[in-house]
Amino acid sequence: MRKLKNFGAYVILTIVSLISVFPLYWMIAASTNNSTDILGGRLIFGTHLMKNLEKLLAEQNVGRAFLNSLFYSCILSLLSLIVCSIAGYGFEIYHDRAKDRLMSVLLLAMMVPFAATLIPLFKLFTGMHLQSTWIAYVLPTISTPFLIMLFRQSARSFPLEIIEAARIDGLSELRIFATIFVPTMKSTYAAAMTVTFMNAWNNYLWPKVIMMSGTSQTMPMLVANLSVGYSIDYGVLMLGVLICSLPTGILFLILQRSFANGIVGAVKG
Repeated sequence: MRKLKNFGAYVILTIVSLISVFPLYWMIAASTNNSTDILGGRLIFGTHLMKNLEKLLAEQNVGRAFLNSLFYSCILSLLSLIVCSIAGYGFEIYHDRAKDRLMSVLLLAMMVPFAATLIPLFKLFTGMHLQSTWIAYVLPTISTPFLIMLFRQSARSFPLEIIEAARIDGLSELRIFATIFVPTMKSTYAAAMTVTFMNAWNNYLWPKVIMMSGTSQTMPMLVANLSVGYSIDYGVLMLGVLICSLPTGILFLILQRSFANGIVGAVKG
């Protein structure tokens, strides 16, 4: 009876896995076909990959957009990890009621949609003449309540005795954070890195508004350009989507174990 239950569970999991993987397979297969085959429902690989790639490179500056997205995402991820980890560490290690109230306000800010702050942010950055710069791309999301909460929850499992011993030995607060706390929270940093990089890479609305020059175009903006017009080449479009999806997919595959450990550790903390 137990073997029968396990067999049924494996069958269900296999079916669910195939359903989950199918969109990814279809995207890869569609990038090798032309529009006629895609609209006709062709689900196998074709022979138009190089033609689609040549047309994509001829119509769009893929290299520039890819490097822009990579640069913006890496800068935003690095600065977010620094700022949010210090904030989360401070909220927990230097704990008091005032910080609890401030944390509650930050969590309430998660309920405010980004579109509601779009116009004030646009006026602010254009007033400072920062449009089409990496600073304008990074600053609005350099610190998020989610990441601060993630690091704060992880800091709850950090032994305070170690910090007290380090203070007695004469270590400064910054050195305690950098040499003791950071190395022990590698999985949390990996989880935060994955979330931040994916959000930064896939961000479309804010870059579309603030990045006004053609040289500051990002990959999501490039993919959106492929889907406009009277005649859409779906093979080229799916190839653009595939190229846009590769960095986040590779990053998640590399950090998936650390990502899971970091999220579980934060929940337990």
